[in-house]
Amino acid sequence: MSDPSAQPAAARPVPKPWIAAIHPYVPGKSTGTDGRVLIKLSANENPLGTSPLARAARLGSGAGAGDPARYPDPESHALRGALGALHGIDAARIVMGTGSDELLNLAAQAFAGPGDEVLYQRYGFSVYEIAARRCGAEPVVAADRDYAADVDVLLGAVTARTRVVFLANPNNPTGSYLPRAELARLHAGLPSDVLFVVDQAYAEYVDADAEDGALDLAAAAENVLVTRTFSKIYGLAGERVGWATGAPHLIDMLNRIRGPFNITVTAQAAALAALDDQTFVAASREHNRAERTRFVAALAALGNHGLRPLPSEANFVLIEFTGAFTAEQAYNGLMDHGFITRWLPGQGLPQCLRITIGTADEMDRVAAVLRQMAEVAR
Repeated sequence: MSDPSAQPAAARPVPKPWIAAIHPYVPGKSTGTDGRVLIKLSANENPLGTSPLARAARLGSGAGAGDPARYPDPESHALRGALGALHGIDAARIVMGTGSDELLNLAAQAFAGPGDEVLYQRYGFSVYEIAARRCGAEPVVAADRDYAADVDVLLGAVTARTRVVFLANPNNPTGSYLPRAELARLHAGLPSDVLFVVDQAYAEYVDADAEDGALDLAAAAENVLVTRTFSKIYGLAGERVGWATGAPHLIDMLNRIRGPFNITVTAQAAALAALDDQTFVAASREHNRAERTRFVAALAALGNHGLRPLPSEANFVLIEFTGAFTAEQAYNGLMDHGFITRWLPGQGLPQCLRITIGTADEMDRVAAVLRQMAEVAR
């Protein structure tokens, strides 16, 4: 029998060139280089965990938990109904996804392909490039303005080939945020046949009076899709539940190509219970606001050491290192002290470190370690 590995490359299945060009998504790590389990401040998970109601529903054996021997509801009727009631959206205009990542990929797949362009800001969410290449489209990156989206630059990058524009608001990994007027101006400047996808994975961390109006745009416009997730403030990252809303024809297209049973029995039960616990959501938002404010203040005191915390509306802070003390040194030093954070050279940010907001004690300890290392490096 011949050795398959000895066959010439031409005798093997050949991937499409746009698939071969994809750099796989790199998730936040939870262990150090030596295998130690560290305090994980690298993946923007909720430090308060999960709503007790959601946890009970996920682990329960009652009717609400469903029967694992049976397929889940393929339409997630109860969950879409609850989302619609909470946000004032017709449930028929909601589609569920295996996390919002699936929906971002489906949006590109449904409306772009070879010869088309998918546009997003520099330092945008790394899944956007993957989504573009996955369907054979060309990813186009618009220059940022001090790590934030620049509406005029984005609009100037639109061409006749642009089919999809992605914008995370708040943005990951920078934490930047476009206010309502700027988001509306960006949408108004786009051609009507370009799909505008507003990725709101961190929207629940934004104060209600600063809401960006994306859901209103999705309700009124024919070319706006808003995606959200249960992975962040709801604390259900392990269950992989996301959702999107937009015009009926957009939802129809995503329903045609999504997985037919993409939300598991336990995930539907947990997400439905999580929506019932808005007290937990409010507590998570308040905790994040308070600890992010304290942490940023502690970092600002290190400005003369070359540390600059960027403005953030999310549950993390991106720190720019401009002096002798580098982001790589901070990353390794924090690891030595038991913390894993997110150093981002692979996203063009070797000068930056993204740190998830954890508990009050964790943030105090991280700030103290950074202060100590900065003073030594000065």
